[in-house]
Amino acid sequence: MPLRTPLLIACAVLLAACSPITQENFAKLKPGMERVEVEKLLGKPAECAGALGMSSCTWGEKDRFISVQFAGDKVMMFSGKGLK
Repeated sequence: MPLRTPLLIACAVLLAACSPITQENFAKLKPGMERVEVEKLLGKPAECAGALGMSSCTWGEKDRFISVQFAGDKVMMFSGKGLK
């Protein structure tokens, strides 16, 4: 049983290291990309909001995220914070 806790912690660290919210993936974003391409790269967004054909989606958390603004289904702008 004492081995279980360190094993669970190691698994959690490995999963966090596999996050798609990275500087490398941020650098792959380009204006004009299709929304499906962005979701292939980053996964499903944590949050999206929009109206009148414009939307803004965020991947990640408060201190580490990528935000992408779409016109229709095409990337217009994007930003990030806390990327490594």
